[in-house]
Amino acid sequence: MVTSGQYAQVRRRGGIISSSLRELCNLWLDLREHWQILALAMPGIALIFIFRYVPMFGLVVAFEDFRADTRFLSPWVGLRNFRLLFGSPVLWRIVRNTLVLNILFLVSTTFSSVAVALLLNEVHSNIFKGLCQSVMFLPFFIGWSVVAMILYGFLDYETGTINMILRSMGYERIMFGSNPALWPWILTLLRVWKGAGSGCVIYLAALAGINPELYEAAEIDGANRWHKVRYINLPMLVPVIILLTLMAIGRIFYGDFGMIYAIVGNNSLLYETTDVIDTYIIRALQSTTNFGMSTAAGFSQSILGFVMVFGSNWLVKVYSRRHGEDYALF
Repeated sequence: MVTSGQYAQVRRRGGIISSSLRELCNLWLDLREHWQILALAMPGIALIFIFRYVPMFGLVVAFEDFRADTRFLSPWVGLRNFRLLFGSPVLWRIVRNTLVLNILFLVSTTFSSVAVALLLNEVHSNIFKGLCQSVMFLPFFIGWSVVAMILYGFLDYETGTINMILRSMGYERIMFGSNPALWPWILTLLRVWKGAGSGCVIYLAALAGINPELYEAAEIDGANRWHKVRYINLPMLVPVIILLTLMAIGRIFYGDFGMIYAIVGNNSLLYETTDVIDTYIIRALQSTTNFGMSTAAGFSQSILGFVMVFGSNWLVKVYSRRHGEDYALF
C-alpha cells in the first residue's frame, strides 16, 4: 500500500523530470531560432576547447616521473613533484617577486589607463584625440625583444644615454645591470609605457556610453570639469575597473615571461627582484628537464589563481552589498 509520503515523493520526482524536459525543449527551441549566432560562435568554442580544455589531460604529468618514451604511462610518483617544488630554497623569492611585480603592473597600468582615458575624454578635437590614441597605442605592437634593445641603449654603463647625461653633468654613472633594487621600477615603467595606451581604450568606450544629460544636469547645478570627472566619470568607470582587475587577479601568480626573459635574460645579479615562477621553471627545464615539476608548478599557479579570483570576487560582492551595488564578476 502506497503511503501519502511516498505518493508526494513520486509527484515531486515527476515534477522535477517534467521541469527538466521543459528546459530541454526550451533550449532546443532557442537553438533552432538562433542557430546562426551559434554557428558564428562555434569556431571560437572549438578553439577554446582545443587549446584550453584538451591540454588539461596533461596535468597527469604533475603526478608522474615523466619519461618521453612512455609519455602518459610514466611511473606514478604522487605528490613528489609538488614536494620538490615547494621544498625549493628559492620558492619564497620567486613567489614574492611574481606577486610584487604583478601588483605593481596591475596598479600602475590601471591608474595610468584610467588617467589617460579621463584626459582624452576632455579633448574636444577628434583629430587630436585620434592622433594621441595612435601614438600611445603604438608601443603595444612593439615586441619585448625590440624593447630590450632600446632599453640597452638607455641603460648601458659605457654608452647608455642616461649614463652619458649623468657623466656630462658631473655625476657618477649607475650600474643598472648589477643593481636589482632598481629593476622592479624599471619594469613597471616599461609596462606602463607599453600598456597604458591600449588599456585606456576600454575606459574610453565606457566614458563614451555615459548619458550626456548627466553632464547637462551637472552644469546646471554649477559643476566644473573636475566635478564632472569626480562625480560622474569615475563612478561610471568603477564597474569596469573592478571587472578588469578581477580578471587580472586570475593570473597574478603568472609572471610576464616574455617581458622578463627578453629584458633581464640570464643575468643572475638581478634574480633577487626579477626572478619569477615562470623564468625559474624554464631554467629548471634547461638544467634538469624535470617536466613533472614544471607541470606541478603550472598546476599550482592555476589553483592559486582560481582561489584568488573567487576570493576577490567574494570581497567585491560583500562590498557591493554594503553599498547597494552589484560589481561582482559572478
